[in-house]
Amino acid sequence: MSREFRFRDRPDEEYRHPKLNPYLELHRSYGLPVLTALEAQSLAGKWDSAFGRTAPLHVEIGTGNGFFLAEMARRHPQWNWLGVEIRYKRVVLTAKKLRTAGVAEHARIIRYDAHCLGDLLEPGKIQGIYINHPDPWPKDRHARNRLFSESFCDLVTRLVAPGGELRLKTDFREHLETLTERIQTRPWVAAGHSNDIAREGAPWEDDFTTNYQGKFNRKGEPVYALRLRRSPSVT
Repeated sequence: MSREFRFRDRPDEEYRHPKLNPYLELHRSYGLPVLTALEAQSLAGKWDSAFGRTAPLHVEIGTGNGFFLAEMARRHPQWNWLGVEIRYKRVVLTAKKLRTAGVAEHARIIRYDAHCLGDLLEPGKIQGIYINHPDPWPKDRHARNRLFSESFCDLVTRLVAPGGELRLKTDFREHLETLTERIQTRPWVAAGHSNDIAREGAPWEDDFTTNYQGKFNRKGEPVYALRLRRSPSVT
């Protein structure tokens, strides 16, 4: 049975000026650890083959410039790491950091819409999801664009294995509050939280401060954190 994919790469002819963004073509020609959307779709349901081994899969949604993914893959080479990022430039910057860190054998970065990850991954496939500073969309009229919609929470609930974790860092408190509220009707338990990581510490042992988080630390502004653990589904 063939799969249906809701996300696709736009061909050059759909861009008015495709040459204006050099990262568009570079992400296609870069090679591993980059996987284009089409390459990722060819691996749907068989992600162990992308790494050449069977190992727990950990996923960062929204890699930014790649500092976090590269460092965590360096710290935990026993796991397979997958980064998901929608912007071409950030895909390439992340790939460069993965190569520099020497982790390209067990880490991959794909340009993909995180809301469509269910097309690529089987239920219960992920052991850990990491989300760092998702876009806040602070204005009420833009609230529908925020990451933690009902459908996204349903998606990560399906994809994370029982006993697996979701870790959120955010400078936008409403993200923490929304996610805390929405786990109430889903099989998750709160395993820890912080109202200010710089003062209280992170609710996990292997914390890593990215450059972006450091900006808030230097300004004395709080970064919030939430650690969730996936419990068995109630039948």
